[in-house]
Amino acid sequence: MELESQNTTTTENPYQLARLFVDRGDLRAGVKRLESSMAQALKAGQVKDYFQQLPIALRIYAELMRFDRITEIQEFLQDQIIKGEMDPSPRVYHSLGMCSVFEHKFERGLEYFEKGLSIALKVDSKIDICQAILGIAIVYYRLGRYEAALKEVYNLRVFFQVIDDTDLKMSAKILNGKILNATGRPDEGLEILWDAYKDLKENKSFYSYISLLFAIGESYKGQGDNNMARVYFELVLRSIDPNEFVRLHRIIEEALVDLGSTNSEDYDLVYNKDAHTVTERKKGRVDFKSQFILMDLLKLFLRNPGQVFSKEALVREVWKQEYDPATHDNKVYVTIKRLRRLIEPDYDRPKYIFRSKNGYYLNKSTKVLVQ
Repeated sequence: MELESQNTTTTENPYQLARLFVDRGDLRAGVKRLESSMAQALKAGQVKDYFQQLPIALRIYAELMRFDRITEIQEFLQDQIIKGEMDPSPRVYHSLGMCSVFEHKFERGLEYFEKGLSIALKVDSKIDICQAILGIAIVYYRLGRYEAALKEVYNLRVFFQVIDDTDLKMSAKILNGKILNATGRPDEGLEILWDAYKDLKENKSFYSYISLLFAIGESYKGQGDNNMARVYFELVLRSIDPNEFVRLHRIIEEALVDLGSTNSEDYDLVYNKDAHTVTERKKGRVDFKSQFILMDLLKLFLRNPGQVFSKEALVREVWKQEYDPATHDNKVYVTIKRLRRLIEPDYDRPKYIFRSKNGYYLNKSTKVLVQ
């Protein structure tokens, strides 16, 4: 009877059911249920429940490389604040910070996390303080400010003495190990990561498990032990579904290439950073003939598969100019057309560069290798 009661409760709670899917690695099924649960929470005015679930949904969107959804959520939150329909709470700023980080807008993300921290300190909300500090540490890490990142991680340890959040603790330990590895201290990083491995008995999340294994592999690589690094990278690669863990699958494949473990012939587009060359699976090596704008445009797409770039964004990122419709509309159109002629095996039926109502993007199913 006890088991039956427990199952009924789980089934009736969309959030708990979503977490079950996510924790076992079924991200698409999990986020579908999260979206339903979050919509119900907003409709019922349960803002706290909504923001409990939103960070999980954002991480899944990032893993699925659904950057369009991240942008939509960011715009929704900003719109709600402007209209006065949502108070700028620590969790609102934390969510906006996450959106910015996933979009690689780290300085903006830092601003959001710092605003959230300021409010959380005033109301003495320790869990919100910890989330903001972790966000700040992640931004510092991504910006290469490793000592500042370590300082924030160490600040978290003080709060972990009085709060018990297994997800936060696991994330902090994995980040700590990655920072130590990045600063040339992989031995210390491995100690932290193996300590985190013991905590997996309490945190049974598959996502945490594979993130930890990958971080351990990176630390072995930092030690110069490429064989052990390869073991852990390949273990993660065999454990995940590439349709569920799209981002991580790409990252690990690239890491294996660095170790000399992957055949470049398995990829649609291969970019060699040192030689500045591009190879397409069917066409072979593509000759850009010093057409640097085309190369810069392709590199932008290769670094961000699936991400839609508006004309304004393309002009800013590629031409380094402010967008002017009279000057740039036709220029963007013609440049995209020229790029397609270079890399598409069939120009009339493009498989790489697609257009949406908001801009252009590289087909996220394209297998990309950056050497």
